[in-house]
Amino acid sequence: AVCVCVCVIMTTLEERIAELAEAYKPLAVQILKEAIRVPADHVDTDDPRCGLSNHERPRLEYLKRMIIEHKAVERPEDVFFDGFGMLVWTVRDEGDGVPPEKKRVVYFDGHTDTVNALRKAWRERIGEGMDAYDGLLNPDACSVEFLTKELGYIPPKDEWHHLVFGRGGADQLAGVVDTLVATKIMVELKHLGSLKGAVVWAYGTVAEEDNDGGGPMYLMRHELPKAPVDRIPDVVIFTEGTSDSGKGPLGIYRGQRGRMQIEVDVGGKSCHGSMPWEGLNPLEYGAAILVEATQRCQDKEGFKSDSFLGGGTRTASWANLDTPSDCAVPERFTFRFDRRITVGESPDACVADIENLGSVKRARKAGLVVTVRIPIYPDKTWKGFQLNNPQVYMGWVTPADHPSIQAAVNAYRKVVTPRLPKDLKETKNSWHKEPRVDRWVFSTDGVGFPIREDDTSILYVEGKRWIHTGGFKHPAMLGLGAGYEQNTHKIGECVDSREMVHAIAFYAAYPSHYVALTHQ
Repeated sequence: AVCVCVCVIMTTLEERIAELAEAYKPLAVQILKEAIRVPADHVDTDDPRCGLSNHERPRLEYLKRMIIEHKAVERPEDVFFDGFGMLVWTVRDEGDGVPPEKKRVVYFDGHTDTVNALRKAWRERIGEGMDAYDGLLNPDACSVEFLTKELGYIPPKDEWHHLVFGRGGADQLAGVVDTLVATKIMVELKHLGSLKGAVVWAYGTVAEEDNDGGGPMYLMRHELPKAPVDRIPDVVIFTEGTSDSGKGPLGIYRGQRGRMQIEVDVGGKSCHGSMPWEGLNPLEYGAAILVEATQRCQDKEGFKSDSFLGGGTRTASWANLDTPSDCAVPERFTFRFDRRITVGESPDACVADIENLGSVKRARKAGLVVTVRIPIYPDKTWKGFQLNNPQVYMGWVTPADHPSIQAAVNAYRKVVTPRLPKDLKETKNSWHKEPRVDRWVFSTDGVGFPIREDDTSILYVEGKRWIHTGGFKHPAMLGLGAGYEQNTHKIGECVDSREMVHAIAFYAAYPSHYVALTHQ
């Protein structure tokens, strides 16, 4: 009789979650549009970088107001800014009768910063009908041809009313807003068991675009050591987009490659351009390094591959030239590689690969000073916190048979699958009734959670089902989020509100499914 009762309650909970996710779609769209628009009030006046990494404050203050106004927490004091500058809110069922040490702690993570909006380019390339902050103004004044070529996925024009356009729509303000609405639903359905045995902590992280994982690094180093058991995560859900133009919307992702920055500094000797023999040209020698590194990458020399995460890659991503003028031999040329790291590769080996290039050796032999290093991220958050972390970001994988992944599959089947069209004809890139379990191509905040195996500063890890691999440990991590990876950082970026509805339902259902699967 008890089992029947539990099943009935769970079914009722899931039905109500799905109904409310649909009912709150207009609210989610409204909040998302304003979250995208907020920087427009500041970029031409007090802060031209508003909305970018370390300049998120106006958007965060708006989101905090929405959390309180729409009762996504039970008490105003349950939402706050932490010492790093992240927006934090928490929900739980204080009267569920489950002691703190028995509760499952679920984190939701979504970053609130975006890349540069390139507002002028939106108008020039798309037309006057669309703006990077104000979104879609007039569909008939937009270049459908440009958007079709530019974006990885965009539905036909007669479906654009489902889309929210603007910088940050797909990457990844929709995930933050969807979490806000999901916690609102959890609170409203607490009487049906949405939060029974669970503690939910939601984070609107900052500076992710510049320093992905910085927020979690702050947590692991400064907040969670010595923290009580109800702060230590059992599982972390990233709300980054998991839709893929070749595979379909809303996959469940359980891993990603790591990444790092490799900085090469080539110091030469400047002189007048009419007498180049009097100097040592760091730009020319640096260019040779770039050419050789590119060729090695194209030939896959020094790169490993993994059947799940894919292969390591490297691309030149930034440069700075110190020169007296444009008619002189420069003094210094500094550039960076974005190196994606897969299983079997290490940061030290990636640096050594550049150190051992023949072009580096030739530059040094000619008298130039070549330094290859891992840079430090020096910038302060909007709250003034300086993390000073080396720019190495660990890859991670949660095993497919981990309870966190099984709970995700169960939640999808219960609140997403039943809401898909009954006559759905599945194709490779359509919606899927069975969840697609995959991995990200790009990087997420997940890179900030791994800590060394011998780090004992965080208590209560035992019994949390953390992942232990390669000398590191981290909570189980996975992701599901509205937005196509191929649309991120692009002019015309957008997200489909139909994906948002299912993401909201998934988030609201997940804690109860994880508790049900792991309750002892």
